[in-house]
Amino acid sequence: MTVRVGLGVGANPFENGKSFFRWVDLCEGSGVDSIWQSDRLISREPYLEALSTMAALAGATEKMRFGMSAVVASLRDPLLLAKQCATIDFLSGGRLLPVFGVGAEQAPEWAATGLTPRRRGRRADEVLEIIRRLWTEDSVDFDGEFFQYRAARIEPRPVQTPLPLWVGGSSPAAIARTARIGTGWLAGIQTPEEVAPVVEAIRKASAQQGRPIPEDHYGATFAYRFGSDDDPIVSKLNRKRGATTRPGFLVVGQKSEILERIHAYRAAGISKFVLIPIAQGDADLMEQTRRLVEEVIPSAEI
Repeated sequence: MTVRVGLGVGANPFENGKSFFRWVDLCEGSGVDSIWQSDRLISREPYLEALSTMAALAGATEKMRFGMSAVVASLRDPLLLAKQCATIDFLSGGRLLPVFGVGAEQAPEWAATGLTPRRRGRRADEVLEIIRRLWTEDSVDFDGEFFQYRAARIEPRPVQTPLPLWVGGSSPAAIARTARIGTGWLAGIQTPEEVAPVVEAIRKASAQQGRPIPEDHYGATFAYRFGSDDDPIVSKLNRKRGATTRPGFLVVGQKSEILERIHAYRAAGISKFVLIPIAQGDADLMEQTRRLVEEVIPSAEI
């Protein structure tokens, strides 16, 4: 399997827009496979809006792919979401890699917008079914619990046929959703030991559906930092996230520690990676990125 390493952005670490695009230029010129933006509509920390960021990347890059990890489908309008993804894929020449999820029950968006998280999985299923059909069909009629469409269509359609539709989540419903309509799966904050049975379950379920997920379409996410546990930003993150930080989220150390985590995921069936640099300020972020592309990515892709 071909191993590919992309870089992800959670809470916005950039001092301004120019800093963001300097980082993008570094990634574009350094062999980074892709850039990923987390989807948070409401948060105390600053998050860039995922679809807007993808549109900016379509014009700022020529080689890299990019995606949203993961867009909360149950909070989005399917017609608008389908149109946004198709437009971004068209403008980028076919480089969008969208990932979709249903959102956490405790996500602040529910209370803030007066919506309920109940049946969010069913709502997301309708959204994903509609966008998948809008990307490929001339006219879409749909009668669902949440959405009703008549003769809906979009133009231009995505360059990629079909446009990738990766799914996040590890619940039985998420596994079934991936097997039914997904073209790939991206893990959340999970250890290799937690990921392995999900990969195996998706393999079996997708094979039973007669549409097995390709072996190289399983991904994982984790944060990294070249440094030590004594670094102020690591101590701050550990205090914020508690004792679960190291096992499931953050690898701190040098090249060997990061590669060890990658190899553990590879043994679990993962070949695509979204690595999130943990840094304090623009200069630190650039250095963390530079070291990853120079020290880790050449070895990880062997």
